[in-house]
Amino acid sequence: MPPSTTAVSLPAHWTSRPPELDDLPALVALRSADKEPYTGSGSVDASRVESEIAGLRSWTRRQLVAVDPEGVVRAWVAVHDRAAGRTMVHLYVDRSVEQAAQVAAALYAWTADRARGIARMRGLHATQLDASPFADDTVQRQWLADAGYRKVRTWLQMSRPVETDEKPPEPRPGVTVRRVRRHDNGLPVAADLWTVHQMLEESFADHFNSYRESFPEFVQRLREEPGHDWDQWWLAFVDDPDRPDAEPRAAGALVATVLPGGSSYVEYIGVNRHARGRGVAKALLGAVIRDVAERGQDSVGLEVDADSPTGADGLYRAMGWTTDFVTESWHRDVDVT
Repeated sequence: MPPSTTAVSLPAHWTSRPPELDDLPALVALRSADKEPYTGSGSVDASRVESEIAGLRSWTRRQLVAVDPEGVVRAWVAVHDRAAGRTMVHLYVDRSVEQAAQVAAALYAWTADRARGIARMRGLHATQLDASPFADDTVQRQWLADAGYRKVRTWLQMSRPVETDEKPPEPRPGVTVRRVRRHDNGLPVAADLWTVHQMLEESFADHFNSYRESFPEFVQRLREEPGHDWDQWWLAFVDDPDRPDAEPRAAGALVATVLPGGSSYVEYIGVNRHARGRGVAKALLGAVIRDVAERGQDSVGLEVDADSPTGADGLYRAMGWTTDFVTESWHRDVDVT
């Protein structure tokens, strides 16, 4: 099928169209080239990219590729309908082409238009565009500034090595951690999933840029991850010292995914305000470290807000995490007109 032309202000004789499975090698190459200078590795999970363009992850995205006059895919942009009022933006451009800045400007303009359409579909009057460039990527940051975005936050991308015989400290007395329960057919118990969602929603309520995400959206989005595994969903509970006979109270949750090669990445960790200071976060992280060690894998990754007043990065460093690279959040608010 020949590429169709979309109303995008690309250079003369360029075209744009939705991505197709045949584009997979080109899209993997674009993401690899975007990543390698800032992370030290150009390794990209092709199954994740495939899921984004023709799998579960594609269902909540509007996407476009830009094709040069010779028919070569030179750019890829995706607008992710993350939740009501929040739209994630990802742009990859082949910077070897002379018109790279013009292509970027055209595709960022297209994302704003698509985000308005998503907001309109949801019955909203506005939405927030959220992009995550590498902190050292001066080119992408300039393209974002030119497109009306502003930098609002810095994030540390951290990892921790795990020894196969490592045994993290047990939780403090009065703190317990377990995986979400499963039925005999392997599916998780709904009540536990609801509790995970509740713990994370309440835990992040006082954090930067917190926003509500419905339970169905939350579960569906995390199930879209190629490394999704119900065994990587954890709950923490604390005893009530004033009511020793009462049932332990839900205190926090952690959701991780399994990366290619078997290591884990912590997607979310949250501790409810009523349980902070009791070692709940350390207990949840210890459960993941123990799980990775038992599987014979070698690392756990996570992201932390470098500007957070909670000082979470201090806990991670104390437990052996170090920063691999730094990303940023750049936002643009758009109205539906």
